[in-house]
Amino acid sequence: MAPPAHSRNMRNYQPRQDAFVRDRDEKTRARRCDHPACEGEGLYRAPRSPSDLGTYYWFCLEHVQAYNRSWDYCKGLDIDGIERLVRADTTWQRPTWPLGRQEGFVIFDTGPEAALSDPFHVFHARSKAEKAQAAHRPKGPEAKAMAQLGLEPGFTELALKRRYKELARLHHPDANNGDKEAEERFKAITEAYKILKDKLKPRS
Repeated sequence: MAPPAHSRNMRNYQPRQDAFVRDRDEKTRARRCDHPACEGEGLYRAPRSPSDLGTYYWFCLEHVQAYNRSWDYCKGLDIDGIERLVRADTTWQRPTWPLGRQEGFVIFDTGPEAALSDPFHVFHARSKAEKAQAAHRPKGPEAKAMAQLGLEPGFTELALKRRYKELARLHHPDANNGDKEAEERFKAITEAYKILKDKLKPRS
């Protein structure tokens, strides 16, 4: 279907030069519609082109609607050009740089050996706390047993017993119709309980 006559005419026209005319009393100005041969008042603005969005034509309602119907922001762009346009829009058409760099200047190094300025020792203190915690974290069979029962360091004997009873009831073969996998899980849970219980015994 052919586009409306107004749409066809809007694509190639020269806007009138006398966009402003004096009102009868010559005290106020009325803006004429920029469409040729239109005597209506230009109340609605529309950008002149995709490359010049800061300056405008002014149209009456009828002609701004026709202009909008014929507007094609991506006209003349191939797929790659449209993709670049979309990517630029994700940062509001503003330039971006890698972290720590701006317009070719290195603000701070973000490499693996970078030394981050930390005058209040926030990250340093946290790093020391994490290292201390890792040093006291159980290893070997004890760590495996804790993972098996879902316990964290610092658990009490009461917490160990409660957790064991909970898992034993859940995975006991009698509660799972003699399922072999449940039986194996029950054995692993029992073995983990014995290891951790032994660890909690006071050393003479």
